[in-house]
Amino acid sequence: MEKDIVIIGGGLTGLSTAINLKKKGFNIIVLEKTDRLGGQIQTFHENDFVFESGPNTGSGASEEVLNLFDELSTECKIEFAKKESEKRLIWKNEKFHPLPNGLWSGITTPLFRFSDKLHILGEPWRAKGNNPNETVAELTTRRLGKSFVDYAVDPFLSGIYAGDATALITRHALPKLYNLEQDYGSFIGGAIKKVQKDKNQNKSQSKKGIFSTNGGMENLIKAMIKYIGKENIMLSCENIATKPNTDDGTWKTSFKQNNQEIELTSKHLITTVGSYVLPEILKFIEIDKINKITNLRYAPIVQIAVGVKDTGNLKFNAFGGLISSKDNEDFLGILFPSSCFEGRSPNNGALFSFFMGGIKNAALTELSDYEIEEKVVKTFHRMLGFPASKEPDLIRIFRHKHAIPQYEISSEDRFNTVKKLEKSYQGLHIAGNLRDGIGMAHRIIQGAKLAEEIK
Repeated sequence: MEKDIVIIGGGLTGLSTAINLKKKGFNIIVLEKTDRLGGQIQTFHENDFVFESGPNTGSGASEEVLNLFDELSTECKIEFAKKESEKRLIWKNEKFHPLPNGLWSGITTPLFRFSDKLHILGEPWRAKGNNPNETVAELTTRRLGKSFVDYAVDPFLSGIYAGDATALITRHALPKLYNLEQDYGSFIGGAIKKVQKDKNQNKSQSKKGIFSTNGGMENLIKAMIKYIGKENIMLSCENIATKPNTDDGTWKTSFKQNNQEIELTSKHLITTVGSYVLPEILKFIEIDKINKITNLRYAPIVQIAVGVKDTGNLKFNAFGGLISSKDNEDFLGILFPSSCFEGRSPNNGALFSFFMGGIKNAALTELSDYEIEEKVVKTFHRMLGFPASKEPDLIRIFRHKHAIPQYEISSEDRFNTVKKLEKSYQGLHIAGNLRDGIGMAHRIIQGAKLAEEIK
């Protein structure tokens, strides 16, 4: 078969890219190794609970995100989190405390040391850093103080990366934070100027915040599939391998589906899969170069959906609670999806998402379902405050071995190698969450930009 473009990987990046390319009139095909599309995105409906096995939310609804939902508006709707979900909680000294969001709460919070609260007053006048590979922990300690790392940055990174603040490189992992210092000289001064800048922008062009899809994230995937067309998608593709045809500048992609050998010819080849899969797909690339792409570590995660049909007098009006690795707890954090979005639990109930594992506690992901459930129930009582007589009405466990890529010191090598390979091999595009960010919005943005690059 001949196609304009072959897209390998049917996750959010691959589907977003396919939609944008189809809109431009390209003849495309999406190849997926498994028997379903959407990657880690999957929504379950059970006993009036609607819960995710993968991402619960997206963050930062950019123009590209809004455009995608507009394109799919007849099939799915974007849903922004409720106002109360802006509240974030941090666990310390056996209880959850609100993360400060103003001067007075910043002064009175028990999360940070008094000396660091005084230290932060001088933050706008501190010199800019000059180490491009400064870790998030180093940057934050220098500008704000150690307790801010322990009880703000560390749990925040647990929620996003399930990673290690002493290993994640700020300009790669948190470029907005890095640019606040580089562009404005300080976090505080930069944040104030950015707020003012956003106020001056057209509101419709700067819609921000936490988002999902009405009825669950998988409704977005279903709408994307319908737009792309099932005739442009091939599932259960085994042994996918590619090679450039130097004679005419095309690409050959071979694979097996239902015991049938299939070969595609295309002008462009796009990979959107994890870096650990690429050595099998891009066998024509020299080992030393492919190793610079596969140098990416992934945090393993166990996500546990926990449902309660009646919470009694307990209220959970927050985005969720995060936990510092300093406290050596079993969990990275607990999100409250039913406090963020409508219809995720029965009227008087609540839905929680517990997260376990990550870079620092990967061994916990190897526990049996019974051991994990036992830890969940203990934490359900201890951290969420349910009485000993109350048990969860729903517990469902989901395991992800390659959940979240870590943008560490190896990232620069990876990014540069990808650029060089794309220049060396005309029509090759190596995409996915190995570059350009790890969030849902990043994947949608990358798909839109890829389509713009291809002529």
